[in-house]
Amino acid sequence: MVLIIYGFPASTCTRTVAAVCKEIGLEYKLVLVPFPEVKSAENLARNPFGQVPTIDDDGFELFESRAICKYLAAKYGKHTTLIPTSQDLQEWAIFESAVNFEQHQFDEYARNIAIEKLFTPYVPQQPNEERLTKLFATLESKLEAYDKILSKRKWLAGENITLADLFHLPFAYMLETKVGSDVLQKRPNVARWWNELVGRPSWQAVKDGA
Repeated sequence: MVLIIYGFPASTCTRTVAAVCKEIGLEYKLVLVPFPEVKSAENLARNPFGQVPTIDDDGFELFESRAICKYLAAKYGKHTTLIPTSQDLQEWAIFESAVNFEQHQFDEYARNIAIEKLFTPYVPQQPNEERLTKLFATLESKLEAYDKILSKRKWLAGENITLADLFHLPFAYMLETKVGSDVLQKRPNVARWWNELVGRPSWQAVKDGA
């Protein structure tokens, strides 16, 4: 049975799941849930928070993109390095650390910059420039820490790419291509990491839509 992803092509989280599928060579079918219908009764039955994506893996339904990606990598991606496959607790701890700092040290700020800069004008409302300045300043400081980490490792959790790296893709790509920020190119180790990450065929296949 082909994996079903309920979502819409432009959704950042849907594209993350799709990129992971491409990385592990897993075929999927995207079942469209248009943005105006994410709070519909049908979608709420799949995800009580009224969000996307949700997957259906031969009758097993799961929502929350990071959890979905871990599940898919564990079940179908054993031939990859996306999650640790050994029983080494230190390897797991470093991986989980990288997953956590992506969410709390990067996504928190990149996502809010994108919301303020790209989505607020549709309210209609002008972006809060003072808030944007603070968000960018904080993100810059976080990327200083990233540069130190990446001076010692090729990827965020070690010498092999993992989900921790892939989780950065949608909002980092949005920062560079939609917001027009060069924040990812200012530091040598971050730039080296980012340019290799964003060029991966898995992301190139879904960057414009899952």
